[in-house]
Amino acid sequence: MKYPLISEYIEAIRTAEDNMATLNNLRPVLDDKGRPVMSSGNFAVVFKMKSVDTGRCYAIKCFIKDQEGRAEAYQRISEELEFVSSPYLLHVQYLENELSVDTTQTDQKEFPVLKMEWMEGKPLDAYLRENIHDSYALEMLTYRFCRMGAFLLSQPFAHGDLIPANILVRENGELALVDYDGMFVPSMEGQKARELGSPDFRHPLRDENQFDSHIDDFAIASIALSLKAIALEPTLLEKYGAADRLLFSAEDYRNLGESNVLKALVSLSSDTTLASLLSAFLLASAKNNLSMLSFHLFSIAKPEKKQIELSTEVTEEDLANAVEDEFGVKYSKDGLRLLTSYYIENYVVKAGTRVVCDKAFSGCSGLTSVTIPNTVTSIGNGAFADCRSLTSVTIPNSVTSIGESAFRGCRSLTSVTIPNSVTSIGNEAFKDCSGLTSVTIPNSVTSIGESAFYECRSLTSVTIPNSVTSIGREAFGGCSGLTSVTIPNSVTSIGGWAFEDCSGITHPIIVNDMFVFLPNGYKDYSIPENISIIIEGAFSGCSGLTSVTIPNSVTSIEECAFWDCSSLTSVTIPNSVTSIGVGTFSGCSGLTSVTIPNSVSSIEKGAFSRCSGLTSVTIPNSMKSIEYSAFRGCSSLTSVTIPNSVTSIGDFAFEDCSGLTSVTIPNSVTSIGDWAFKDCSSLTSVTIPNSVTSIGDGTFSGCSGLTSVTIPNSVTSIGDWAFYECSGLTSVTIPNSVTSIGYGAFVNCSSLQSIIIPSGTKQKFARLLPDNIVDKLVEQ
Repeated sequence: MKYPLISEYIEAIRTAEDNMATLNNLRPVLDDKGRPVMSSGNFAVVFKMKSVDTGRCYAIKCFIKDQEGRAEAYQRISEELEFVSSPYLLHVQYLENELSVDTTQTDQKEFPVLKMEWMEGKPLDAYLRENIHDSYALEMLTYRFCRMGAFLLSQPFAHGDLIPANILVRENGELALVDYDGMFVPSMEGQKARELGSPDFRHPLRDENQFDSHIDDFAIASIALSLKAIALEPTLLEKYGAADRLLFSAEDYRNLGESNVLKALVSLSSDTTLASLLSAFLLASAKNNLSMLSFHLFSIAKPEKKQIELSTEVTEEDLANAVEDEFGVKYSKDGLRLLTSYYIENYVVKAGTRVVCDKAFSGCSGLTSVTIPNTVTSIGNGAFADCRSLTSVTIPNSVTSIGESAFRGCRSLTSVTIPNSVTSIGNEAFKDCSGLTSVTIPNSVTSIGESAFYECRSLTSVTIPNSVTSIGREAFGGCSGLTSVTIPNSVTSIGGWAFEDCSGITHPIIVNDMFVFLPNGYKDYSIPENISIIIEGAFSGCSGLTSVTIPNSVTSIEECAFWDCSSLTSVTIPNSVTSIGVGTFSGCSGLTSVTIPNSVSSIEKGAFSRCSGLTSVTIPNSMKSIEYSAFRGCSSLTSVTIPNSVTSIGDFAFEDCSGLTSVTIPNSVTSIGDWAFKDCSSLTSVTIPNSVTSIGDGTFSGCSGLTSVTIPNSVTSIGDWAFYECSGLTSVTIPNSVTSIGYGAFVNCSSLQSIIIPSGTKQKFARLLPDNIVDKLVEQ
C-alpha cells in the first residue's frame, strides 16, 4: 500500500474538520509561523492537535510507509493497553480510513491514523545532555529509568524499540514511552517482529524470530548501566557517546572483551548500584534476556538531593573561564551559573542553570521578557535591577530565594507571582517597580525584607500570609496606591516606616501588640490599651494630628514614631515607657511642652529636634544621657534643667536653641559633646562643673549673648572653635590644668577684653593661643 507525502498530509490536517471522519473536533496546533506543529520519522509523521470541545491535545500519527500487519497489531495493542494503568504508557486508538487526503501517490483517498495522548517532554538523550552538569538530575534520571525498567520486566508485553528517542522526560522528571510500532502483546505470540529497533540498543543476535515479552531486556540493561555510569562520571558521555546513542555501540556489543566502554565501566564497579547493573547487563549479553533475574534488581534506592550552595557572586576568575552563548550571555564553565549579559531583548535561560548571579541582567533596559527554567534555585542580588522594559517574568517553583534588589526599578513589570518554594523576599527586591499592580505572596515566605516593595505606587492591595513573621523597614513605604493590607497575627516584627506615605490606606494598622500605622487625616487619636510598642514612623507625617493619648501599656516608642506631626500640641508620655527612640518627636513644631517620665533613662538622637514651638521640657532624674541633636533646633526653648543623673551631653544636643537664656550643667556630667550649644545666641551664662574634663569642638560656637565663662580646674582641653563667634564674650577664665586649646577657639570673639590665667603661666598660654590675642592674657 502506498501513502501520501508529508506535504499532502499537512494540507489535509490544516482543514481537519472537513477531512476527519470521526475526529473532526480536532484542529492542528500552529507554531509562531502558522505551520502545524509536527515531527517526522522513517515510517510516520506526527501532528499536534487540539480538541475544540475539551481543549485537550492529542498526537495524530499519519503513516508514510507501509508496514505489514500494522492495523491488526495496533488493534491488539490498543486492546491490551486499554486496561493497563501506568504513567509510562499512553492510550492509543487506531482508526482505519479516518483521514481524507488529496494525494498523487495512490488512488486511495482515506488513510488510517493513530490517535494518542499528547505528551509534553524531552527525549531522554536530550534531557541527559541538558543536565549533564547536574549530578542529582542524572541520578534521578537513572532511578526513574530503572523503575520503568522494573515495570516493563514485570509485564507480559514489551515496547520493542526501547531507545532514548522513544523515552520522553516530562516537566516533572517522570518518564513516558512513545512510538508503539514494534510493541509485543501476548495475543501476538508466534508472530515475527515488525521492526528490530536501533542496533545500538539491541542484542547483536536478535532477529525477527525473537518476538516475545523479553525483547526489551537487553536495552533496559544497557540503558540503565549507561545512565548510572554517566551519573557517576559525566565525562564518559562526551568520550564514548554519540548523537543517537548513549555509551555502547553495536560494535561494543559484538566484542565486549575489547570494549573500551566496558573497561571504563568496570573501573567504577566499586559503586554497589553500578556493580549490580553491570551484572545484569553481562547476563543479558550472555543470555539475550533477563528471564533468570527478578525485576526487583532494578528497584534501586532513590537518590537523596545534596544541597550544594552555589555562589551568586561573580569573580574575575568566573569571567575569565566563562562560556558565552550565541546571545552574548556568559555562563560558568559547568553551566550551572548565569554570570552576566549584555544588551538583549528576549531571553530564555538555559535549562540546567541553577543560579542567576548578582547583577546578571542589571541595566538591560531593552529586556522585555525572560524565561527562567525550573532548574534555577536562586536569583542573585540585583539580577534584573533597572530592566525598565521588563513586562513579565515567571519565577519557577524551584527558586527558594529572591536576592536583594533582584527586580528593583523594573518599572514596566505589572504583576508577579512568587512561587511556594520562596522562603524570603530580599531587601529592595521589588523596590521602585512603579507599574506593579498586584503581587501574590505565598505561604512559604517567612520574611519580607526592608524596602521590598518600596515605591510600588500602583500596588492597590496585598495579603500577607500567616507564614510571615517579620516585615522589614519601609517594606511597603511609598505605596501610595495601596488601599488595603491584611497583616496576620503571625507577624512579630515590623520595621519602621513599613507603610510610610501609604496615603490610600484609611484605617489604622495594629498587629498583635504593635501600633504600625495611622493614616493622615486623624486629628485626635487614642491608642488602644493593649499596645506595648509604637513602631518606628507609625504616626510619621500625620500633619493634622493635634493630640494623641498613649496608654500605660506602651513600653517603647520607637524611632521617628511622631516624625513631622507638625500640629501636635501636647503629648503625655506614660511611666511605662522606658525609651524614646531616635527622632521620635522630630519636627513636631506645634509641641509646646513635654514631660518625660522617670522611667525613661535616655533621650535618643534627635528625639525632639526641630520642635521649634517647644518652650519647656522636664528631664527626669532617671536620665543618664542626652544624645546627639536631642533638642537641636528647639528655638523657643528658654530654659532647661539638666538633672544630676545625666553624665553626658551629646554632640549638637542643644544646637540652634536660639531662645535658650540659661543652662545649668550638673556635677554629674563628665563630657560635653561637639557643638552641643552651637548658635544658642540668647545664652547669657553657663556654669561648667568641675566634673567636666574637656570642652568639645564648637561647644559654645555662635553663643553671641554669652558675656563671661569660667572654665574649671578639671578641664584639660578646649576643642577647635569652642567659643567661635561668641561676640558678646568679654572675659574668660582658663585654669592651669588646660594643656591644649584648639584652632579657632576664640576667633571672632570681638568683645573679648581679658583672658584670665593663673600667675606664672603667661608663657605657657602664649604658646597655646594665637598671637593676635596673647596681649589679652591677664595673670591673677
